[in-house]
Amino acid sequence: MSADYVFVSERLGFRGWRDSDVGPMAAINADPEVMRYFPETPTREVALTQGRAFIEQMQREVETRGHCYWAVDELGGGGPIGFIGLHWVEHDIPHGPFVDIGWRLARSAWGKGYATEGARACLEDGFGRLDLPRIYAMAPRANTPSIRVMQKLEMSYVTDFVHPVLRELPALRECVLYALDRAR
Repeated sequence: MSADYVFVSERLGFRGWRDSDVGPMAAINADPEVMRYFPETPTREVALTQGRAFIEQMQREVETRGHCYWAVDELGGGGPIGFIGLHWVEHDIPHGPFVDIGWRLARSAWGKGYATEGARACLEDGFGRLDLPRIYAMAPRANTPSIRVMQKLEMSYVTDFVHPVLRELPALRECVLYALDRAR
């Protein structure tokens, strides 16, 4: 395993963020298909600014909590494909605050099982190294691809809720919450 990686799965490496990740992440975030279940698709310029802020937030989260939405590389030289990891969520939503598992991958990485493989590795890290008792996942009800990943991970449905950030967006405001408990 490369010294850069916090952990790896069969095909993916999970690492902290670098300044060089701003451009690739901005390209992912400026893709309207990737952002289909988000309030808006930023322009490339806005995505660059947001990307820098996101990376700084993730670096702070690693320092304070020991986890974040990790930068994810395809092993074998494939380079960065997005993020998968754990993030502390403080929104006023059911069961909050909590640790959320999430992912956002470049379109070129879709259909390869990377979200499920990567999320499994992050769950193992969360329940193992971090000793978390429970990890949640949430998505707009319309985001059936992410909900399928939650189900493949054997997460259990918890509840429906209206996300406060998405309240004014009829197509996205209805969200689902899933959870998985650490095996005893």
